[in-house]
Amino acid sequence: MTLVRFIATDGSIREVEAQLGDRLLDVAQANGQPLEGTCEGQMACSTCHVIVVPEDFARLPPATEMEEDMLDLATGATRTSRLACQIWVDAELAELTVRIPGDVRNMQGR
Repeated sequence: MTLVRFIATDGSIREVEAQLGDRLLDVAQANGQPLEGTCEGQMACSTCHVIVVPEDFARLPPATEMEEDMLDLATGATRTSRLACQIWVDAELAELTVRIPGDVRNMQGR
C-alpha cells in the first residue's frame, strides 16, 4: 500500500491508499480528484497534470521525452510537474504527495 496525498487548489488535503501497480490517474479519478484524463492515459493531452512535491519527485522514474513534450503544453507546469497517467505506484513509493493545479488545458477541445 502507498499513501497518496492530493492537495487541492484550496489547500485541503485528501489522503487515500493505492495498491502496488495502480496508476495515479486512476487513483485520483476513483477518489473524486478533478483530473480529466481526456486521452484516457494515452499521453495525448495534459489534463492529468499534477505537481509532485519535490521530495517525492526525486523518487519517481524520470519522465520520458514524450511526457516532457506534453508537460510543455500544461497550464502552470513547474519543474516537478508530471502527468498522473505516467506515474505507477511501486514499492519505492511508501507515500506520494501531489498538488492539483488550478487550471488545466483540454487538448481535445471538449
